[in-house]
Amino acid sequence: MSEQPSPKRPSILISLIPIAFLIVAMTFNVMVFKDNATYGPNQFALIFSALLAGLLGVFQLKTPYQKIEDAMVSSIGMSMQAMLILLVVGALIASWIMSGVVPLLILYGLKIINPSIFLFVACIISCIVSLSTGSSWSTSGTIGVALIAIGQTLNIPLGMVAGAVISGAYFGDKMSPLSETTNLAPAMVGTDLFTHIRHMVYSSGPAIVISLVLFLILGFFYQGDTLNAKQIEEVLAIIQDNFNTTPLLLVVPIVTVVLVARKFPALPALLLGVILGVICTLVFQQDLLHKLAGSDLKSTYHFIVGCLADGFSIETGNKVIDELFSRGGMANMLNTIWLIFCAMVFGGALEATGMLQRLAEAILSIVHGTGSLIGATVATCLFTNATASDQYIAIVVPARMFKAAYAKAGLHPKNLSRAVEDSGTVTSVLIPWNSGGAFHSGVLGVSTLAYLPFCFFNILSPIVSVFLGAMNLTIERIRTENDDIQTTQPDYQEKKPA
Repeated sequence: MSEQPSPKRPSILISLIPIAFLIVAMTFNVMVFKDNATYGPNQFALIFSALLAGLLGVFQLKTPYQKIEDAMVSSIGMSMQAMLILLVVGALIASWIMSGVVPLLILYGLKIINPSIFLFVACIISCIVSLSTGSSWSTSGTIGVALIAIGQTLNIPLGMVAGAVISGAYFGDKMSPLSETTNLAPAMVGTDLFTHIRHMVYSSGPAIVISLVLFLILGFFYQGDTLNAKQIEEVLAIIQDNFNTTPLLLVVPIVTVVLVARKFPALPALLLGVILGVICTLVFQQDLLHKLAGSDLKSTYHFIVGCLADGFSIETGNKVIDELFSRGGMANMLNTIWLIFCAMVFGGALEATGMLQRLAEAILSIVHGTGSLIGATVATCLFTNATASDQYIAIVVPARMFKAAYAKAGLHPKNLSRAVEDSGTVTSVLIPWNSGGAFHSGVLGVSTLAYLPFCFFNILSPIVSVFLGAMNLTIERIRTENDDIQTTQPDYQEKKPA
């Protein structure tokens, strides 16, 4: 039996073909389908781009087909937890609306928060929750949903609100010792967690301060004409007429956030949040159930399960309230899951054929000096996020690739861990077909392109990182005796965001 030929190393041109095809296809889709491009057209673009990469791999690079297929399946497996979390978050949103939790939070928010500082406050709240939980995804899927609803009621553009939520959520995620990405980055380069966090203060600190100032300035443009006092009073009255807004409902989000903060697995913690929401619906919203479902047990069961599956819907006669509370459900997350699925197939094909690594190596070959090395690291993370469609790959691949280069340049590993977090973690949410972008767009109900211009922290973070490198500021060299450099790399098992 003849031996199968060894796979060839792809050229730069071959490696660029599937990516160029994807960019052209997605640009055309946006021109033709506009906001509906992610509802099928972009998924097909990703699948056909993966097919093109696979064909080039098999016929041009002699990569075994089975290797490509296995890489695709493995890549999908890496995102499986994220897809399950999306389904549960869909049910959670419906559960928290029909139980009165979201209406209660909106009620308090409209009474307490001044619209002129709402974006600033939304960012601060998201920072605190994410810092406590270590998860930008859980923050957006819980508190973020309520903040979006409040912003919608205040007539603040939802892209701005989502930008404030995401900015705060990702700052807290980056700086929390509970975060998986914050633990992953130092583990990949060989430094310890708290050395990494302390070093990130120099880049993340200025980025979040500038972001908060921008949200404060932006908020003043919505102080007057966007605040309709009569409309808000009407909304408050309708909420109180249709829902029992007892403060006891606050137990549900508090328990959920505390569980996640104490590193209880995200999936069961969010599922418990769904169950608590259903219990509160049965206990506190009996009038609502009687009105929407009927009084018998079978009708009530049918209504609740239907809401968890397809979303909650209510007709109050007020357009704002009806749009605000008619959402959620697992079915409404399926399009986002489809997008993640297709993106991971494409990322797996690029990785199996060696195209991703070849393009990353090309970037490394033009590096000269500390500033360009950090700039190349950031560029590689951005590129990997856009092609592999996963923030974990965007941390692991560049960290492994640049580790030796940083050591050769005499740079402390924490410079590398900071650079990959400043770019690999935070920019995933800015790319529509990345798992991060697809997740937040699906959960918050705002398209990626709508919130992208207002994710100030996510945009500023890599810019500040490159600036510090170019100016040689806060760049530390390896010392002769240094206790915070690990000689061995800790074990790491890839997991999805919680």
